[in-house]
Amino acid sequence: MRITRRRALLGAAMSITLLAAGCGSSGDSTGNAPASTTVTDADIEAALQAGGNLTVWAWEPTLKKVVADFQVKYPKVKVNLVNAGSGNDQYTALQNAVKAGTGVPDVAQIEYYALPQFSLSKAVTDLNTFGAKSLDGTFTPGPWSSVHAGDKIFGLPMDSGPMALFYNKEVFDKYGIAVPATWEQYAAAAEKLHKANPKAWITSDSGDAGFTTSMIWQAGGRPYQVDGTNVTINFDDAGTKKWTGLWQGLIDKKLLAPIPGWSDAWYKGLGDGTIASLVIGAWMPPNLESGVKAAAGKWRVAPMPQWTAGEKVTAENGGSSLAVTEASQSKNLAYGFMKYATVGDGAQSRTDEGAFPATTAQLTADAFKNKQFPYLGGQKANEVLSAAATEVASGWSYLPFQVYANSVYNDSVGKAYTGGSTLQDGLKAWQDSSTKYGQEQGFTIK
Repeated sequence: MRITRRRALLGAAMSITLLAAGCGSSGDSTGNAPASTTVTDADIEAALQAGGNLTVWAWEPTLKKVVADFQVKYPKVKVNLVNAGSGNDQYTALQNAVKAGTGVPDVAQIEYYALPQFSLSKAVTDLNTFGAKSLDGTFTPGPWSSVHAGDKIFGLPMDSGPMALFYNKEVFDKYGIAVPATWEQYAAAAEKLHKANPKAWITSDSGDAGFTTSMIWQAGGRPYQVDGTNVTINFDDAGTKKWTGLWQGLIDKKLLAPIPGWSDAWYKGLGDGTIASLVIGAWMPPNLESGVKAAAGKWRVAPMPQWTAGEKVTAENGGSSLAVTEASQSKNLAYGFMKYATVGDGAQSRTDEGAFPATTAQLTADAFKNKQFPYLGGQKANEVLSAAATEVASGWSYLPFQVYANSVYNDSVGKAYTGGSTLQDGLKAWQDSSTKYGQEQGFTIK
């Protein structure tokens, strides 16, 4: 939750040096034959009772309470919770530790878009060994799909980010703007608002890889197809063009605030009404509460606008898993902690702390859905957000080198926001640079 959950990339991307010969066949890391269950629940419980030391790398703040509660329940287990940096900073440190063969944690927080990179390089363990397949149905479809590679499972979902429309009701009411149910209505609202007040915009966007891929996902685009080291990258599909057509029109008409997300100016705009809405993950409320205090009571949440009236389709934007590293010497203990944190008592603890859950039990609980948000005018926002979690479109894949691809996004697609290109041309350039990099790492790119 909070700002650390954002998917904006910070710092340089890590290099993965994944030669196809070194990755093995797709059956090695992403094939359809899962590992047999060799570790039983009794084995896990025995390891927890026997105790030992665990190192967990994670930046998610709600895990602090999870670790404290876990150690009360299992007093012989000592958990060393380390913040090795968020996102890219941790991924670089983890990659370096794996390469050096020392200092690798037992458990690592890995965002869904980055997990394929670590699973294909065999840095994380297939959890079918521990019977993780039995958790099918425990999580909502989007996060559960995101931790899979074929039938193999490389992480347990920790949270999720189904997208919704957060909007400033005070601004919408002032200018007579109805909450848009479709993207056509959203574009019309953008024009109406900016015409009425040239210093106000429907939203801001200066280019963000995570937002772009999520929007393409909802529009039906599936630019990435992955089968082991065989990868297809194609931004020329109908779904992608559906989104670029709409968004390019907003850019051309200067209807998007040219303000980078998570900047001081962005927070100011959200607070003073010059940025009137956000299409973003369900983890956003705590960020508004802590970062945009001046607008308390003014914001609300509604379903994500649709491409066709009456549809109910959304996409994921953000969210992380916990994974057991292949180098861990305490895998049974590590899996026991992970299960506690994601489906055991830790799942409820994190939800109570403000994280948006990936577990169906928490999402469907009456207490969760009926929770009133004073910041959102007393709205029962989770009614909207929990419904969105069940409406995530299927079939999405990330690249096995998405961390790198996202790091060069602004060198290609980002130019469309400054007039140096169009979104569609920028995506073609992004495709070309991602293809070149993938080929250099030993992938076969189509």
